[in-house]
Amino acid sequence: MEELDIVGPWEVFQSVNNALRDEGRGYQLELASTSGRRAVNGDSGLTLIADRHYTAVKGEIDTLIVSGGTGSLRMHNSRVVEWLRRMSGKVRRMVSICTGAFLLAEAGLLNGRRVTTHWRFARTLALRYPLVIMEPDRIYVQDGHVYTSAGVTAGMDLSLALVEEDFGSAIALQVAQALVLFLRRPGGQTQFSAILAAQATEYRSLHELQIWMANNLRKDLSVENLADRVAMSPRNFARVFAREVGVAPARFVGQLRVEAARRGLETSDKGLEEIAGAVGFSGAEAMRRTFRRFIGTLPQTYRERFKRRERTG
Repeated sequence: MEELDIVGPWEVFQSVNNALRDEGRGYQLELASTSGRRAVNGDSGLTLIADRHYTAVKGEIDTLIVSGGTGSLRMHNSRVVEWLRRMSGKVRRMVSICTGAFLLAEAGLLNGRRVTTHWRFARTLALRYPLVIMEPDRIYVQDGHVYTSAGVTAGMDLSLALVEEDFGSAIALQVAQALVLFLRRPGGQTQFSAILAAQATEYRSLHELQIWMANNLRKDLSVENLADRVAMSPRNFARVFAREVGVAPARFVGQLRVEAARRGLETSDKGLEEIAGAVGFSGAEAMRRTFRRFIGTLPQTYRERFKRRERTG
């Protein structure tokens, strides 16, 4: 298994327990192994001790999470697959992290569903299980009571989303702050998002500027104003920015605004004009043009396809 696929979500849920200790609310966590022993070897060399074998799990399960790692890619144990298939009809939520999606797919639980996994394995999963509707660049995807996430730290993003479902946004934000998570990313954000690219530059001033840009999309983000914030001439700023980030400043601004618009389209019923204004576009028509240039479709079409579904099952 991939250690962070287990430890990351576990830390998120345990942080909820810490936050709600005085109220007597929270999660009961249990780590189950599919091997014949409780010690589970991690892909990075750490060993975790499971509470019990999966067949010894008793009582009702609210949320069943299948972690990723090389084990889930190699797993061909029909008894494990059948157990997952059987449990799917009993749990409130069935979740996979990273390549854990391969086990859910093997059990037939992803047939006809929108899913994601780590981008490196998305094509393999889609070819191996053609009935799966792959969305390879998503952070996480919910389809009915089945949730799938991209690699490693995306499992923490998904876990925070589950916490928000269970206890509200205030607790989810409190947990994110306690864990000093850089950004609580919604599922609609791409694995290749512009804001993630902001972490790649070695220029501290550019890194801080990009974060500021993401939080101030309604302001004037022209080259001249941005250059002034980092005390550079517009020409030198444009040259350095393009070299360090890989795109021109104007294109980066467009990417940020489109990503923010995508989140608004997926998670709210606000009109196009309101969303456009909230993310810094001059109007809905400007958002449509930029959206089509970056995404290849129109905002309304995108909303119809990706708007977060109400939980079922």
